[in-house]
Amino acid sequence: MSELTEFWNMIWPGLGEGLLVTLKLSGGALIIGLLIGLPIALIRVYGPRSLRLVATAYVDIIRGTPLLVQLFFIYYGLADANIRELLISIGLPSGLLVLGPVVAAYVALGLNSGAYQAEYFRGALQSIGSGQMTAARALGMTRTQAVVNIILPQALRLAIAPWSNEVAYMVKYTSIVSLIAVSDLFGQARRVMSRHYNQMTMLPFVGLIYLAIVMLMTWLMHYVERSARIPGMETESGRS
Repeated sequence: MSELTEFWNMIWPGLGEGLLVTLKLSGGALIIGLLIGLPIALIRVYGPRSLRLVATAYVDIIRGTPLLVQLFFIYYGLADANIRELLISIGLPSGLLVLGPVVAAYVALGLNSGAYQAEYFRGALQSIGSGQMTAARALGMTRTQAVVNIILPQALRLAIAPWSNEVAYMVKYTSIVSLIAVSDLFGQARRVMSRHYNQMTMLPFVGLIYLAIVMLMTWLMHYVERSARIPGMETESGRS
């Protein structure tokens, strides 16, 4: 037991630093995903056809390709000379195409989360019965006013449950950023394992830390969901 305690005291400073990086990446990616996902969902449900096609293409491409491929493309691919020339030729600033590992991690995780959050919000928006839009228009509201004041507040409440899954997933997804030399929790664990060759002792510690974070986040999101629930409000089916 004393050896285990000594080992924990030896590895915790590095793991603690990595844990902070993991939490920052998770929180930042979720915020980026929210800022992307909610507008994309609104466009897919209420936007013009041309914008709906672009939004749908973004969601399908991101959800249809592995996160690791997206991360490597953003970090390594954008720095490729041929790709840079192509992107610069269509008007993108060259300074935005060479990203540091931490920035690339935020971008990749945020873009990926945005596509999934867009689907959560789209499902919530479409679950609100079409009669509510009709009633709002009958009261003299414009379509935009009806969406902002009537539809969206309800949809956001309904989206909390699926959105809580994204919170848990994102904590675990951040582990891949260690592959581009970001010192997150798993990246720090890999460094310890490479120095001490004690994978079978190290991995259970790291797994327990991830498990504790996910369980805490899940509990917090369940609390938020219960607090935001409106008694008697049920999801209506059907939408024209």
